[in-house]
Amino acid sequence: MYKNLTIDFSRTSIYLCPLRWKSTVKRIDKILIANRGEIACRIIRTAKKMGIKTVAVFSEADKNALHVALANEAYEIGPSPSSQSYLKGRTIIETAKKFNCQAVHPGYGFLSENVEFAEDCQKEGVIFIGPPASAIRDMGIKSTSKLIMSKAGVPIIEGYHGEDQSVDNLKNEARKIGFPVMIKAVRGGGGKGMRIARSEEDFEEALESARTESQKAFSDSVVLLEKFVEEPRHVEVQVFADAHGNVVHLYERDCSVQRRHQKIIEEAPAPGLSWEVRNELGAAAVRAAQAVGYLGAGTVEFILDRKAHNFYFMEMNTRLQVEHPITEMITGTDLVEWQIKVASGEELPVKQKDIPLRGHAFEARIYAEDPQGGFLPGAGPLEYLKTPLPSEDVRIETGVRQGDDVSVFYDPMIAKLVVWGNDRFEALSKLKVKLLEYNIAGLETNINFLLDLANHGEFEAGNVHTNFIKDHEDTLFKNVALNEVQLIQAATSIVLLDKLDELKVASFKNDSFNPFTVEANFRVNYHHIRNIQLQFDDKEYNIKIKFLNKQGEYEVSCDNGITWTQVSANLDTKNNENVLVSSINGHRSRINVFRNSDILAVFDKNGKTQFVIPHITYSTEDDALASSSGNKAVAPMPGILDKLLVKVGDKVKKGDSLFVLIAMKMEYVVKATRDATISNISFNIGDSVLKDAAVIQFDEAEESA
Repeated sequence: MYKNLTIDFSRTSIYLCPLRWKSTVKRIDKILIANRGEIACRIIRTAKKMGIKTVAVFSEADKNALHVALANEAYEIGPSPSSQSYLKGRTIIETAKKFNCQAVHPGYGFLSENVEFAEDCQKEGVIFIGPPASAIRDMGIKSTSKLIMSKAGVPIIEGYHGEDQSVDNLKNEARKIGFPVMIKAVRGGGGKGMRIARSEEDFEEALESARTESQKAFSDSVVLLEKFVEEPRHVEVQVFADAHGNVVHLYERDCSVQRRHQKIIEEAPAPGLSWEVRNELGAAAVRAAQAVGYLGAGTVEFILDRKAHNFYFMEMNTRLQVEHPITEMITGTDLVEWQIKVASGEELPVKQKDIPLRGHAFEARIYAEDPQGGFLPGAGPLEYLKTPLPSEDVRIETGVRQGDDVSVFYDPMIAKLVVWGNDRFEALSKLKVKLLEYNIAGLETNINFLLDLANHGEFEAGNVHTNFIKDHEDTLFKNVALNEVQLIQAATSIVLLDKLDELKVASFKNDSFNPFTVEANFRVNYHHIRNIQLQFDDKEYNIKIKFLNKQGEYEVSCDNGITWTQVSANLDTKNNENVLVSSINGHRSRINVFRNSDILAVFDKNGKTQFVIPHITYSTEDDALASSSGNKAVAPMPGILDKLLVKVGDKVKKGDSLFVLIAMKMEYVVKATRDATISNISFNIGDSVLKDAAVIQFDEAEESA
């Protein structure tokens, strides 16, 4: 009865019709997810779509996490540090067997590229949803991978990949290569264990830092050296292979814009590439996968000359990448479903010629971090969280909800905002709009920075490279100046939020008609004036608001009553928003606002502006002296005190290293800001340290020396 049925594929959404298989070779109906956060939630979503049950594992810090709530079952595997929980391979395999899981999905990070874990899964009869251990081993050791790639005809950058890891030999090899050189952990990834030595004088400190970070992250301190290519582009190709000899690529992603050698915004396909270069990249990536007998999802990363478009193999990530959603958006695929099906023994559903490239996609990584403070990571509760509405061309990949904590123990990524458009211009326009709709308060994020980046003329033109942020520091990190409209909106918001609180109290007390409760600022035959005090960027502002009537009409002065501005305003409260609807000098606008006891956050066309609500505080003379004289070295972000490089009584010079913090799996060295003598150390190695905590005190006598 359906033989005359036709389908117009031009009208079929590529997002609603992912490519599928006909049957399953090995039955997988239950998966343990050996990960946390957004990637665990992402895997659960696809598993549910496929009718597969999921088991989540969680640490003590994650007992109330979103991935735990979404899974069919969950099991606690240890304390908060990842070394005692998410990296305990034997415990995870035992848990998988205990819950009768046929397979383990490692996500990315943690055990996803751990050779021993993949081997142990195979020994225990648990399917590892990833490549064979041999491929992980070959590609995980960068020196080995480059030899294999060279034999496979994949272009590589020359460097030192030898076994002699003595400092003298490495320094000598660096001289041969020529500075600047890149020092990279052979088992590294995600920017960890990676440092640039720009001169011979910098080399030993950079080497020690790279080794220490690599040892902590990968239990291996071996490094390789490469010539550092200034201003390259970072372009990577998504590959997929099955157990039947089929290997395909799903085009490339450009991940050039980075901070701390970590990606911050990605797009697919890479802007400005010809189809000739695109096909050459794809073919080289397929050769790379074939050379190691690959299986499943992998990413081959290349350094691309930004002008000539010559490319060189950098490394292969033998796992699903953080940025895989943009590939899914331009190809209409579900790569997690592909992973599960290939792991069960299925063939890939398509040949290379059948994989479409449609439109353009961006992914912006939303982090708890301070771009103005060197992108130092943050931690704490998400007191307020409002996201854009998901749709066919907008995805919110996250593992947190409002009220959840961003933990000091793990990566500070809050979410990934993914958008698709018919072309790059349309996709970028959507990204800008949706970033404005992503409202977070309670801790610092990089959303404003992402907005500035997306609106930068050179980024809009597609002129991206790995040095982009540094080259455009002056325009990306400009000082923010408040205007009068923002001050008026902020002050008016406080008045209306106070009124809303009064109404809530009155309703609770069943006293909604008492004018002394609900009309606190209204006076008969008198225009009450209220002073609102706010702080922004350490500057105090005093705004006067004159209440004209009960219909929301005011006069507002930002110059101590010299001039007044006519304002009408009301608060539109619904769902999780308090929207200030205001008319200022005839200009009508709608902005979202959030307030707690300490801050007021205003979300407008410029992003977030956060004010501090002043409180009366008291301090001792000693406190004032310590904070004003620079007699202490403080933690720039919350973290774990990993090393103390000085002791009480030591004399230090300006620039000397004092202590090392570990935060979000990254190492940070805090240095002296002046010549001083160490008078006190307030913490011990291994202690958790809050942001701005005074770790080391200096002798005051040195101040005048």
